[in-house]
Amino acid sequence: MKALPSPEHTLGYRLYQYFQLTKPRVVSLIVFCAVIGMFLAVPGAVPPVVLVAATTGIALIAGAAAAVNCLIEQKIDAVMARTRGRPLPRGEVNSRQTLLFSGVIGGIGLTLLYWFVNPLTMWLTLATFVGYAIIYTIFLKPATPQNIVIGGASGAMPPILGWAAATGEVSTEALLLFLIIFVWTPPHFWSLALYRTKEYAKAGMPMLPVTHGPEYTRLQILLYTILLVAVTVLPFVIRMSGWIYLVCAVLLGGVFLFYAIRMKLAYSDKLAHKTFRYSIWYLAALFAALLVDHYFKF
Repeated sequence: MKALPSPEHTLGYRLYQYFQLTKPRVVSLIVFCAVIGMFLAVPGAVPPVVLVAATTGIALIAGAAAAVNCLIEQKIDAVMARTRGRPLPRGEVNSRQTLLFSGVIGGIGLTLLYWFVNPLTMWLTLATFVGYAIIYTIFLKPATPQNIVIGGASGAMPPILGWAAATGEVSTEALLLFLIIFVWTPPHFWSLALYRTKEYAKAGMPMLPVTHGPEYTRLQILLYTILLVAVTVLPFVIRMSGWIYLVCAVLLGGVFLFYAIRMKLAYSDKLAHKTFRYSIWYLAALFAALLVDHYFKF
């Protein structure tokens, strides 16, 4: 009787490893914010062709950027508990396969955006790819503790991409959505870095807790969170949103600020982990509130 192939040799398992290269949980938040940007840009519905092509194209290019990030950082990933289970450190895929995979899905994504959305969205998405996969990963991350602040510009692009996809332009409202994610990124990521400080130090990454210590990092998290709460009120101030969003922004921001204050006064790794997890939920809920308010504004 012929032996069955081991799970790691099946097609489904191989495809799953390639899928993991795209960092699907991160990409899902990116795509969510881009889709919200599309709907906020128009008074009614986004044309179905644009919605599908833009969502798919942005998702593919974001996945391609994530795969390049995994390729460049595979040695660092191998020494960190959080990332050593990724396909490259485990040897499930090799560098050549990863580069080819990234090129294929990235190329498909760019083609979709150019032909079915608009050239502006394609170029902005390509610039985002270069900003994250090349500028941030190769130059900023290993060079400065402000890496996540400067590199956060790439991570803050999704709503601009969505807005450009729906309208063919970038407006003040789109830039405000960009600003919200840009200010959100440092307290989000530094919360993670706090309870992973030893791993980043072992990997030689100059993250803020490694170079400036946990006390300084907790202060920066608090200051950025205060700024974030202020920035998230601006959509209401410029009449981009109404009272539904304002109430949600204040409540969500209040909880975030509570976590930041607690970390500053009585830190624990468990609390930092809770803060990091809440920050992800916070951004998704904030943008969902923007969408609900957009269609039910009063």
